Amino acid sequence: MSTKDKIERFRGGQKLITNNRARSGVELGLGIKKPVRSISGVTPLTVVLAPKKCSHGTCIYCPGGEHVPQSYTDKSPAIMRAMKLKYDPYEQVKVRLNVLKLMKHPTDKIEIIILGGTFLQYPKNYKYNFIKKIFDALNNKDSKNLEEAKKINEKAKHRCVAMCIENRPDNCADKDIKEMLKFGCTRVEIGVQMPDDELYRKTNRGHNVQDVVEATERLKNAGFKLGYHIMPGLPGSDKEKDLKLFKKIFKDEKFRPDQLKIYPCQIIEDSPLAKTYKLIKYTPYNEKETKEILIKMMKIIPDYCRVMRMMREFPKEKLIKGTEKLDLRKDIEEEFRNKGLKIREIRMREIGFNKKTLDLNAKIKIIEYQASNGKEYFLEFINKEDILFGLLRLRIFDKTAIIRELHVYGQALNLGEEGAESQHIGLGKKLMQKAEEIAKENGFNKLKIISGVGVREYYKKLGYKLDDDRVYMIKKL
Repeated sequence: MSTKDKIERFRGGQKLITNNRARSGVELGLGIKKPVRSISGVTPLTVVLAPKKCSHGTCIYCPGGEHVPQSYTDKSPAIMRAMKLKYDPYEQVKVRLNVLKLMKHPTDKIEIIILGGTFLQYPKNYKYNFIKKIFDALNNKDSKNLEEAKKINEKAKHRCVAMCIENRPDNCADKDIKEMLKFGCTRVEIGVQMPDDELYRKTNRGHNVQDVVEATERLKNAGFKLGYHIMPGLPGSDKEKDLKLFKKIFKDEKFRPDQLKIYPCQIIEDSPLAKTYKLIKYTPYNEKETKEILIKMMKIIPDYCRVMRMMREFPKEKLIKGTEKLDLRKDIEEEFRNKGLKIREIRMREIGFNKKTLDLNAKIKIIEYQASNGKEYFLEFINKEDILFGLLRLRIFDKTAIIRELHVYGQALNLGEEGAESQHIGLGKKLMQKAEEIAKENGFNKLKIISGVGVREYYKKLGYKLDDDRVYMIKKL
């Protein structure tokens, strides 16, 4: 069945904003510093792993791995903070919570982001202790084991509502996925760079395109929200090839990720490429070329995908060759807005990044598309100007219906705080109701959802119960 858009208006309509204009994070958050950190509805908190080289070796563009985590430098802010704390996850969480509070960000809904190498390749005891310490720090209480720590966090002051683990496509076997689910992970990012076996060979990636295809399907079937790391400008590629491969990511049903981080290749100090780029006569894209290809890529991205980041924030003193301008995204988005170009990508349509009058009726738009041997229903809560207030991802495959993501956008608010833009005014509940209707229409009498530990109480109020394996929330329809 071809992609189909359905529009359903709620009976009688609904006013989303009571005041006559959208308020910025500073106005909503009582002086929030850097409001963009929590403007998408949750407050991210990064925890960095101790240094460990990837088991396959080192990709040619990748620094680090001995004294600092793989793919990072000792001048990166997050790494410098972690180094001072000897990479202790408990201390990292505690310090960051205090900083976020000082910056006036809400800290009751936290998304934990684990950075620095391939977490699934670390020793078992290290992994479980690392996750347990994260929850202990959020809970401000030491627990007996990981399960107890997660249980406490369900009602803690600082709840882990989402958890992201960076991973490799060849580390997504069933056993790896079970482990990530056990940790409370809800989002996985895998390094895809560009789906081409020749480029993988030239850059020493250590996996192939089929690994990406299989990992993509397994992760979606497990309910994870899936992000790809994309890297245009690799040695052996060019702008034409990059664009062709990028189009394939969304044209081919075997891929179609939910999110992207687009990091053009650069030559970084201490990377294998830094030693060989002259020998292989490699030159990364300059600023003009980088901007041109990023603009073309943004125009391709469909409604259901969000670009999380553009450009790796490598310190200038570590950059040997490549684009120095790190805020290219800002220039590109301003250009799109000034020219009135319609970009479908999620972040440009979020309420937090659109300061327009929003006193409009609400509606749900549903996009259906095939992906990874399953059917995806992408539900958007939008106004007539296509500004996005919330979304839900429902996946149906084999004999399973699973919600992979529920997210309401807008400046993050504390639990129980009255909604000012789109948070805490019932949009999530309406999206859930619609997803349940779709599941029933497809013949399902049960719906499950992957849930951050700190969101379980919310789903319990909607009639969901934790399954016997203490992983998914399930409801009989």
